[in-house]
Amino acid sequence: MTVKSPPATPLLDRVNVPADLKRLSESELPQLAAELRAEMIDAVSQTGGHLGAGLGVVELTVALHYVFDTPSDRLIWDVGHQAYPHKILTGRRDRIRTLRQEHGLSGFTKRDESPYDPFGAAHSSTSISAGLGMAVGRDLKGAKNNVIAVIGDGAMSAGMAYEALNNAGALDARLIVILNDNDMSIAPPSGAMSAYLARLASGRTYQGFRDFGKKLTSYLGKSVDRAITRAVEHARGYVTGGTLFEELGFFHIGPIDGHNLEHLIPVLKNVRDNGAGPILIHVVTQKGKGYAPAEAASDKYHGVNKFDVITGAQAKAPANAPAYTRVFAETLVQEAHDDDRIVAITAAMPTGTGLDLFGEAFPARTFDVGIAEQHAVTFAAGLATEGFKPFCAIYSTFLQRAYDQVVHDVALQNLPVRFAIDRAGYVGADGATHCGAFDVGYLAMLPGFTVMAAADEAELRHMIRTAVEHDAGPIAFRYPRGNGVGVDMPERGAALPIGKGRVLREGTKVALLSFGTRLADCLAAAEELDAAGLSTTVADARFAKPLDTDLVTRLAREHEVLVTVEEGSIGGFGTQVLHFLAGAGLLESGARIRPLVLPDVFTDQAKPERMVEIAGLDAPGIVRTVFSALGTGARAARA
Repeated sequence: MTVKSPPATPLLDRVNVPADLKRLSESELPQLAAELRAEMIDAVSQTGGHLGAGLGVVELTVALHYVFDTPSDRLIWDVGHQAYPHKILTGRRDRIRTLRQEHGLSGFTKRDESPYDPFGAAHSSTSISAGLGMAVGRDLKGAKNNVIAVIGDGAMSAGMAYEALNNAGALDARLIVILNDNDMSIAPPSGAMSAYLARLASGRTYQGFRDFGKKLTSYLGKSVDRAITRAVEHARGYVTGGTLFEELGFFHIGPIDGHNLEHLIPVLKNVRDNGAGPILIHVVTQKGKGYAPAEAASDKYHGVNKFDVITGAQAKAPANAPAYTRVFAETLVQEAHDDDRIVAITAAMPTGTGLDLFGEAFPARTFDVGIAEQHAVTFAAGLATEGFKPFCAIYSTFLQRAYDQVVHDVALQNLPVRFAIDRAGYVGADGATHCGAFDVGYLAMLPGFTVMAAADEAELRHMIRTAVEHDAGPIAFRYPRGNGVGVDMPERGAALPIGKGRVLREGTKVALLSFGTRLADCLAAAEELDAAGLSTTVADARFAKPLDTDLVTRLAREHEVLVTVEEGSIGGFGTQVLHFLAGAGLLESGARIRPLVLPDVFTDQAKPERMVEIAGLDAPGIVRTVFSALGTGARAARA
């Protein structure tokens, strides 16, 4: 009788932190990588999240934690989309199925989540700058640990990455940068020969010859040193290819196969042991690696909803209204058919902003500038000077990256650039790093700026039309992530009178003045307040700047309580209202004013409706605010 051996314990069950990983042999690492990939697929199928990029760096993640001594060695993941395998290997496997949920793991790296996350990331192209700061700090302290920054090729389209590379090269800092080439294919495919050359170039023999040339300076002078160094690098260029990175002062290794652990580990060990710097390792990976639906999809399953692991089919939330982003895209296409001066600009987010639809209709009038929001804004300003109508579609938090250009290149010159601000307000699972809290505040303070917020999908269509016709200066309209509220859609938008709101229902005691998509909650709150005997007016401000001062004056004078409601931070619409009322002397004798805004904190991920509830911006929260303003007598009357 043959006795079957019990199944071996999965290797991943033996690895809780990177120190456990080092107890495995190199021959066991491919199996561990396969188990890690399967674990990530299963987890993300239950939570949703960023799938493709993480699948592409499984072997790289294993190799980095196997070779380096994290967290003493600082490992920085750019953007954070790539970091799910890293989280599993660094003590967070037991919580990985809470990813992007309330009180769960962040979808990005986060300093207060783990000591293995030395730098928070969600916006792109920050890793090299942060890593250089850590490397210089290490040297100032006299420490010896390594600093490794992993940056995707897409993130290399941002100027900040090159600023950091330039500075690191000038400082000759001991810094390791890994370029994860997973889309651009900026170099020939890797193979055995390139892997061999990478090992050779990163090894002590070549490094010693290179350093020997540098040491000769003290005897023969700088001109001879430069000649020798150039000769060495030129000879290497014949077999490995010279690059821009070397011109910036980096020693360049690669490309090497990012899925071949036999190639990765020797190179990483050589780089770790040689102590030279700065070094850039070019690693070629495949997004979605190891999961057929992700490999086959044109978008590589970059971000997914919950999905069926076997079929890859993603769950779709029921929707009774179109998504705001789609309304924007379809409306802009409609307007562009009648106005050939309309052009559209995105910063590496054509699908996220809906401009892929515009690009299909008007490819010559669509511009994806890469992850370069600063350039996008000034590029739009240049187009505006030539009589075009540029629509710059950028997420609220991404536009923060271009604020100097908004101020100096657009507002100061009063150029009619149109800013379509997507993801304004809460963004649910993407959490604090993508929450569009501040755009009203940072735009409405600028002279000459017109700032609008759409209360629903029909209002968004009107505001796009308004922006098309507005040539008097810069104009912005904000709208949230997700679907509209299900209102009837006009066939075409109508231009709104600048700086004028609208009243949706009239009352006598309480006034609710909404700015943006909390209007539906204001209307629901008004029903409850009316039922409690508090006659309530509901108005939609539409504009934070210029403010409808006639409407605000009437609401303040004719009601006992005025509540402003917005899904934005302190310093936004409510601040504009209070500033006007104070200057007009209406705070002393007018209504009791209560501004409702987002809490003065960075809010972590949760379901959007839960975030609104916590902030007190839903109908019950608005009702509570009204009764608090009226005092105990009103609460007793309600009872």
